[in-house]
Amino acid sequence: MTHLPYIIASYGLAFGLALFLSVGAALRLRRDRARLAALECARGRRDRVTRRGETA
Repeated sequence: MTHLPYIIASYGLAFGLALFLSVGAALRLRRDRARLAALECARGRRDRVTRRGETA
């Protein structure tokens, strides 16, 4: 009996796990970039409002 099925299964599991973790990381990165952009946009608006209220 050959060990080939077990070897293929172990490589398949390793590849599947790496793919699962990579996709999860990519989705989290995408979500966090959107959150950061929203925060930076809100900060920019707040800074502009503060500058308008200041007297030179």
